[in-house]
Amino acid sequence: MPLQLSTSIRIQVTPGRIWSILTDFPRYAEWNPFITPATGEATVGSKLNLTIAGTRFRPRVLVADPDRELRWLGSLGIPGIFDGEHYFLLTPQADGSTLLEQGERFRGILVPLLRSKLEKDTRDGFIALNEALRDRAEGASVPV
Repeated sequence: MPLQLSTSIRIQVTPGRIWSILTDFPRYAEWNPFITPATGEATVGSKLNLTIAGTRFRPRVLVADPDRELRWLGSLGIPGIFDGEHYFLLTPQADGSTLLEQGERFRGILVPLLRSKLEKDTRDGFIALNEALRDRAEGASVPV
């Protein structure tokens, strides 16, 4: 049975500013409390190297629509055991801010066993990433 987690935050900058931070994987270690280290390119079909909570993943980028959507699919070991399709959606708001939605759809035979940990720890990680991304994007002196 799949599990869908979703979080959101409003950030007082344009989608372009968020996109430039979100896709600068080598700089994740400077600000990202949830995914670090990270390397790769935000291009469809490319593989990323991500470490999340001490576990290394090599997800494949499914969608890289600048200023709108970044989506990747990763597996823990063999596909079908524990797969996660992670996404970031950027929606411009009338006031010039951006609504960032971050979430993941988990599926595979291990999901029921990990459900409570995912619902608590992974959701908390998403929220921490959202807040850190907001702080970095809104910080006037932070380079991008």
